[in-house]
Amino acid sequence: MARAVPSDASADEAGAERSGDAALLARLRAGDEAAFAELVRTHGGRMLAVARRYLDSEDAAQDCVQEAFMSAFKSLDRFEGRSSLATWLHRITVNAALQVLRRRSHKDEVAIEPWMPSFDEQGFLEGPTVVTAADAEDLLARDDVRAEVRAAIDRLPLSYRNVLLLRDIEGLSIKEVAEMLELTENNAKVRLHRARTALKKQLEPLLNAGAL
Repeated sequence: MARAVPSDASADEAGAERSGDAALLARLRAGDEAAFAELVRTHGGRMLAVARRYLDSEDAAQDCVQEAFMSAFKSLDRFEGRSSLATWLHRITVNAALQVLRRRSHKDEVAIEPWMPSFDEQGFLEGPTVVTAADAEDLLARDDVRAEVRAAIDRLPLSYRNVLLLRDIEGLSIKEVAEMLELTENNAKVRLHRARTALKKQLEPLLNAGAL
């Protein structure tokens, strides 16, 4: 499929964003307190939404965003402007959330096997199979099923949920996912496949009912 050519309007918007980022960044590096307040006001809401996808309480998500801002402030001199401030802050927030999860104990994490396909003695797949083109991001964008999809993702074991969120929701490449989670690319691919399979298994009642 050919890539869409950016319109003049979108190019102008991108240029304006870069220009605005550069101006704000200069003020931040100069220690302008109003610039820090503007950064938090402009990006805090989206960063909180990202943190909520990974963490199971509002307090934890808010603490994560505070950690992300602190990390960003300390790293201002290393920000080279290769991406927008929004993209940079998004990545820092994801990293902060993953750090929170790494500090927790997951000895009681549920197993993913109950949601994996089962086969009979002849090697044939047991139970109905449902094929859908909708991915997690598309489903989460739908108001009518968002709660069910979000709950299904949250039930996944953490090591699989994180791969799914990073690849299908955050849009990272498999290579980036593997690097962030300290996995091999092959391991990341396997976990992603199993996470998608488990998610689809949980959503089968909705799929069979025609809700998805």
